[in-house]
Amino acid sequence: MARKAAGKPPEEILLDWKREQASLKARVVDRDTEAWQRDPAFSGLQRVGGVDVSFVKDDSGSACASLVVLSYPELEVLYEDCRMVTLTAPYVSGFLAFRELPFLVDAVQQLRQREPRLMPQVLFVDGNGVLHHRGFGVACHLGVLTDLPCIGVAKKLLQVDGLENNALHKEKIQLLKAGGDSFPLMGGSGTVLGRALRSHDHSTKPLYVSVGHKISLEAAVRLTHSCCKFRIPEPVRQADIRSRDYIRRTQEVQGVPAPPSGRSKEAQRPKACPQGVSEEPAAASVGGEQGMPEKQRGLLERRGDTCGRWEPGLLHVHEDETRLCACAHVRGRWP
Repeated sequence: MARKAAGKPPEEILLDWKREQASLKARVVDRDTEAWQRDPAFSGLQRVGGVDVSFVKDDSGSACASLVVLSYPELEVLYEDCRMVTLTAPYVSGFLAFRELPFLVDAVQQLRQREPRLMPQVLFVDGNGVLHHRGFGVACHLGVLTDLPCIGVAKKLLQVDGLENNALHKEKIQLLKAGGDSFPLMGGSGTVLGRALRSHDHSTKPLYVSVGHKISLEAAVRLTHSCCKFRIPEPVRQADIRSRDYIRRTQEVQGVPAPPSGRSKEAQRPKACPQGVSEEPAAASVGGEQGMPEKQRGLLERRGDTCGRWEPGLLHVHEDETRLCACAHVRGRWP
């Protein structure tokens, strides 16, 4: 989500940011506030949202802020808002919200005004909540400013309050055998700051889930797991995919050439397909699922992994490495 920019704000600005975090932190609610959160099946939950900020290659100040709303439990996109933005505040560890949050808050406010019936009942944030240097990460900040339940979901462990990604931590990760398994992240202060969650049966890397606002840690972990078709919760994954695609389409309109994939020729070389799946492309050179070999398309459709961008004879690479599609078959990454 974040990308570092050159420069650092003056010390007085950092002090102001710390004071604002401390003031808003007092408003964080770390318990369930909605009836659906206490229901084992989340009965009553109909809409889940996700936010993300994706950056233009080689330009740390240009980005795309995205908000998506999905149906629950179907996890189908109901609403999306992607917009190009210019970030002026530099990236400073622990102060991500001051760089990216104004655009995300504005997106939520625009949705509230234009389509209130599509307002999400909970927001997933690519970042931390109370698992933070000062106990007030971007998920807390967004939750307090929008007054929505928020869940922080990070891909890497933020090493605060004595938490370390050491040998003991790695041993605990190895004990997570199935999707939904988790263990508490207890800091040196004795406070449980979040949980490490194996979000999917086929994912070995955990997610680090923490409370953002207006939800308990237990409900946050259960809901995160239930929203994972792949490793990353679908609301965040869709926000990321759509923001990257919006950048690509914007650059095409502006005549900016697409950046190279950066993969070696060896990595781009097609590998043997799994037994029983035809590798032969369809006769018609038509892009999309229509041009995909019927047997292969059927397998992908049953898995729900088609994306509609497959083209015979061409490698297709998703920015999101958790996405498995026709490209996974061509590149030999079939699960």
